[in-house]
Amino acid sequence: MLPIVNELGALPGLELQELFTFLILLLIASLRVGAFLVSAPFFGGRMVPLQIRIVFSFCLGFWILGTLEFPERSILLGPKLILIIMQELFIGLTVGLVLNIGFAAVSLAGEKIAATSGLAFAATVDPTGGGQSPVISQIFMMFLIVTFFTINGHLMVLGFIYKSFEYYPLGEFTTYSDLVSAGLSASEILFKSAAMIMLPIVVILIFVNIAVGFITKSAPQLNLFSFGFPMTLIGAFLILYFSVDALAFAFKDLLTRNNRSTDVVACGAERWLKRITVKKKR
Repeated sequence: MLPIVNELGALPGLELQELFTFLILLLIASLRVGAFLVSAPFFGGRMVPLQIRIVFSFCLGFWILGTLEFPERSILLGPKLILIIMQELFIGLTVGLVLNIGFAAVSLAGEKIAATSGLAFAATVDPTGGGQSPVISQIFMMFLIVTFFTINGHLMVLGFIYKSFEYYPLGEFTTYSDLVSAGLSASEILFKSAAMIMLPIVVILIFVNIAVGFITKSAPQLNLFSFGFPMTLIGAFLILYFSVDALAFAFKDLLTRNNRSTDVVACGAERWLKRITVKKKR
């Protein structure tokens, strides 16, 4: 690393000729974290200003700057610097996208529940993505974000990013087949978790619709729009109210599996399995 204290023992600082190299090192150390903050949920949403994300990425990069082993100066100041930048961006974006899969599963479950209960028309602008989504999806997303920060998921994910420098060091251009395969295998969380979350609520709503159909058939004056639609909405709100505890446990399990998948992507599938095997032996 560069010397932080000059030879005269004066105030801490950098020599002028070393300032450019120090800025390059800080930029490289912040790229992986910055790419993760751009692609990760909540951190990469519109509710977090871009200036805050940039400052936060440089702060984290400055924190991990003293723990990294950088390549030689000739490599950093040569054409291979472009490959190093692409490598850091690829790893950070992949980890953020895998984490985003778990949050997308909750949003998908909310959309299907809203379509079944008749609340799909109640759509507003999503502040995280910018598009329109049902209100139930936004409520689920806010519930998941609160659960994510409650179980210290943000600290776990940032820890995975920090450990990824150990398994994918700077300047070592190796095959990333483990990282790509682990990222693709994590995509099953999207549909599997969404089905597990929405299936109990959707089944109950189907029975409510069947009961409303019997009632409207026996009493024709109670048509579908004046009786069936309000009863379906009331039933959906009651089911969601009594399902809060079950949803909390489901969201916690989803975040646990998603954090495990993020760890696999950040550390590599084979390296992650070896690390788990060593822990079990100990």
